[in-house]
Amino acid sequence: MSWKRSHGPLGGRLALIALMGVATTACPGDDAPVDTTSTTGSSGDPTTQGPTTVTMTTITATGTATGDTTMSADSGSTGSTTSEPTTTGSSGSSSGDSGSTSGTDGSTGSSSGSESSGTTGDPGPCELMLPPPGMCAGPGMDLPGAQFECNPITQDDCAAGQKCMPWANDGGSSWNATRCSPISAMPMMVGDPCTVEGSGVSGIDDCELGAMCWAVDPANNMGTCIELCSCSYDDPQCLGANTACAVVNSGVLPLCIPACNPLDPAACPAGQGCYPVGELFQCVPDASGAGGAAGDPCEFINVCEPGNICVDSSLYPGCFGTGCCSPTCDVDDPAPGCPAGTGCEAFYGMGMAPDACLASVGICIAP
Repeated sequence: MSWKRSHGPLGGRLALIALMGVATTACPGDDAPVDTTSTTGSSGDPTTQGPTTVTMTTITATGTATGDTTMSADSGSTGSTTSEPTTTGSSGSSSGDSGSTSGTDGSTGSSSGSESSGTTGDPGPCELMLPPPGMCAGPGMDLPGAQFECNPITQDDCAAGQKCMPWANDGGSSWNATRCSPISAMPMMVGDPCTVEGSGVSGIDDCELGAMCWAVDPANNMGTCIELCSCSYDDPQCLGANTACAVVNSGVLPLCIPACNPLDPAACPAGQGCYPVGELFQCVPDASGAGGAAGDPCEFINVCEPGNICVDSSLYPGCFGTGCCSPTCDVDDPAPGCPAGTGCEAFYGMGMAPDACLASVGICIAP
């Protein structure tokens, strides 16, 4: 999926190559980037706090190396990277699992009579607690520019026994339209294993109404059912706990993806990383393969190892090309451990973090 570079919250300095990596292969960006919306799933208008410019993206489902679901930066480059995540994680109403883990309280103690003593360890990174969705504000309007046969959010345009699904109507590898597809006689729930017919972009699977088969392995056409955003394009919502809606591919692909804290190394399932998507950080598959360490070149955000973000080359010392991977850091840590020549600067502006857990998130960049 192609993401146009967006200027982050540091007064335009933090030009992230923002890529929601939901695939195993990073491939060249051959699709025009389009607007992306990300919300916290709460009622009312989408959250506007966080990075000052909303990113733009297109997701493809076929890579240059493995044919797995892919994504690429709109940088004009032709490089590619592969990896093989072991799990796809879960998202949606049936599991309610955001992939996040709360910090542990390392307190211990003993008591004797009226006296007691104890020690308390580092509580660790906090867990995001996004508000639940409110009452749906109404059907709203379809996004312009996409080939909508039906609305994948409202799910009210198809005949009984059918559901509205994203698909590729041009034979390509990127979802660019919607269609009415039959609902399986024995539909799988969100978080369950699923199977697609033909390919990951066929728009035909065995997931329930309001869900689609995601992170499909082309070797066996199997993936995991993921929740599609509900309510409307004006007020996109997610029912799964701590998931946020990301509307991509000209609006035909509205996905509910777990939110996470990038300072928590256990925030996402194995094979996934916590990367910036819209104004939030969300769990998406790690496509770093053998590379992705701090200072390594990158064109897509999910080709950096978890704990790193692909930043513009001007923000990392000695970086040439489109961008380089740079570690996230804790702005409250007096010794954040940033690479030489970089310092820890806040990802969000003062008071602009969409969740209190993200207020201390920083990125190691050149001063």
